[in-house]
Amino acid sequence: MEEKKIFEKGNIAIAMAAIAAGCKYYFGYPITPQSDIPEYLSRELPRVGGVFLQSESEVAAINMLLGAAATGARVMTSSSGPGISLMQEGISYMAGDELPAVIVNVSRSGPGLGGISPSQGDYFQATRGGGHGDYRTMVLAPHSVQEMWDFTIMAFDLADKYRNPVIILADGMLGQMKEPFVTRMPEPIPYPPKDSWALTGAKGRPGRVIKSLYLGHLELEKHVWKLNEKYERMKKEDTRWEEYMLDDPEIVVVAFGSAARIAKTAVKVARQEGYRVGLLRPITLFPYPYKRIRELSEKVEKFLTVELNAGQMVEDVMIGVGARSKVYFYGRPNGVGSLPTPEEIYNEIIKTLKNEKVPVNEF
Repeated sequence: MEEKKIFEKGNIAIAMAAIAAGCKYYFGYPITPQSDIPEYLSRELPRVGGVFLQSESEVAAINMLLGAAATGARVMTSSSGPGISLMQEGISYMAGDELPAVIVNVSRSGPGLGGISPSQGDYFQATRGGGHGDYRTMVLAPHSVQEMWDFTIMAFDLADKYRNPVIILADGMLGQMKEPFVTRMPEPIPYPPKDSWALTGAKGRPGRVIKSLYLGHLELEKHVWKLNEKYERMKKEDTRWEEYMLDDPEIVVVAFGSAARIAKTAVKVARQEGYRVGLLRPITLFPYPYKRIRELSEKVEKFLTVELNAGQMVEDVMIGVGARSKVYFYGRPNGVGSLPTPEEIYNEIIKTLKNEKVPVNEF
């Protein structure tokens, strides 16, 4: 496609990128703050030969997604926290069936019905999964409108590469904000052909079965270990992160998504004032960059995790750090009206350097 520079919302960037990536089927249900995505696709997807279908619920949407994915087509749904909660069983089924799909969560504050303000409270939901059984989903965390475009295209390739659902975990701020972005096509990620498994009609070939029910002796155990091998391959081949001013840090700020965007300004100001501060931004929340955090913890004494929640990713930072460094936390869980400012994060950095905060990994 022709490369253009566009000024648009993050939600629209996702919808446009899905079409550019070859998405042919979208099933979903409107919920704030992501409803721009189905609104856009309801108009534009049929124009390129695709199908848009508003389901009667999020439960219906994820199961429609499963059926369409089984044909080998590129498929997507989007929702926010409460809707993603309703999809968890279907996501578990799709992981067990080894079906590729892209699932977008433009998250809002919770728990329960919560509110419509931006939040990163769905971190555990995305990275641990609310469905049953031994399964994982790859999770991409954009922090700009450009990445809402780039990561959507990347998500379709990764889903096909691993035959597994991929979650894009954004939030209401990224979904609703407008920024310039370029409609570029990222370097494609190779994936195996689908003609060995997709259900395309058995005329002229043996029939195929896609299933997640294994009742024979040790059948399910073998299947689960097969899936686990795939998740280990994700860790080796597709763990992604960004480093910002990490040449010689005495403290590392760890943040993802919108929180990382705000934290970058605080880190830049602290550097200008002579403090050796750097930022590590996980891009894949699963697989998580434990190895890089472990490497940094061999040289750095203090880590400050900043999140738009009450403390979730901080547990992964502690896993990466082990007993080598001290981990501190700063969180604001409720979004609009309580988004942290760069000044607040800067103050937390200084308090951490001056030992005015208590580490969360001191038991």
